[in-house]
Amino acid sequence: MRNNTFKLFGFILLSALVLSCTKNTTDSSPVSLKSAVLSSTQNLNKAVSAIKTSKAFEVLSVSSADALKSGSVYTANIGLDLVKGQFDYKALSNTSGMMQPLIRYFTKTDNAEIVVNMPLSKLKNPRILRSYQASDATLANNFSIAVSDYHNNYNNYHDFDYVNVGDITIDNVKAGSLNIKSFISPDLGRDYASSYTFENGYTAKYIYKTGDPTTSSFTLLKGTEIVYQEEVLTTKVALTNNDGEREHGNERQYNLTVGNVKIVRNSDRTVQVYVDGILQPNATVKVIDNAENDGEEHSICHKRDLQITYEDGTTAKLSDLIGQSVTDITTLFTSLHDVYFAAYVVDWLAYDIYYKR
Repeated sequence: MRNNTFKLFGFILLSALVLSCTKNTTDSSPVSLKSAVLSSTQNLNKAVSAIKTSKAFEVLSVSSADALKSGSVYTANIGLDLVKGQFDYKALSNTSGMMQPLIRYFTKTDNAEIVVNMPLSKLKNPRILRSYQASDATLANNFSIAVSDYHNNYNNYHDFDYVNVGDITIDNVKAGSLNIKSFISPDLGRDYASSYTFENGYTAKYIYKTGDPTTSSFTLLKGTEIVYQEEVLTTKVALTNNDGEREHGNERQYNLTVGNVKIVRNSDRTVQVYVDGILQPNATVKVIDNAENDGEEHSICHKRDLQITYEDGTTAKLSDLIGQSVTDITTLFTSLHDVYFAAYVVDWLAYDIYYKR
């Protein structure tokens, strides 16, 4: 009886080991490029949809077409202590016919930060901020930005350093956080980084840093995981022309990451495809550039598409897989590149205070 018991135990143990090995083999089997692309693009569309339906997207979609002018800027060295306070929008009936400084449309009270409270409708269309209508007096200040770190040292377009870190609230509900750090020097080059963290766990980032290589990237994250990233690395190289003279040129590497799929186009225009970091030797990608010789840097947001040929020979274009997301990614990219809504309000109020307008 005891011998039979040992035999039964040994059989159970052997079965468990076989099942475990089978499970591990299944779990470690490589993911096909086709399934990886489909899964990753679906996750990207889900992320963009969640961002687009957030209240913050209304603010981020403010564009240069809505430009607000508030006088000339010459030089300025503005820190948080100089402009801190709470600024509440108030309707101002302007009968003089002259453009009034933006600061006159706000009342100021003490605050350790720069807090701007104003109607969201005015922020979304800055050109009407100083256009008075009788109904303006009834507008609620349902948009707020609370800036906890601010610095604006401006000498000219090619020489300044800038910091703007703040929390956004819409309809008394936190809508995300903004972080901008920009440095431009005629000697040291440019280092720019801006990000917006949404309350639903997504973060959009834009980075541009000169050097060797010069790096430009736009990234969409869920937590710490990359949902989408487009990156260009530009390296300086020494060339010899037909006359034997040394010249300088540039080599560009283009990287596109969507989920666990990464596509790399090298400076020699060869393209490599990876899934979970593993090279897919039987897959090919064709980079399609519209107006290829126009001298501009192309991206998915601007005149570029990718055609993927899977292992089974079937093909798909990235634009077809992500559809409307291309337009919404472009909006996010443009917003983080220029951050119009912050510049049109926080900066102009700071300039008005600095110049005592």
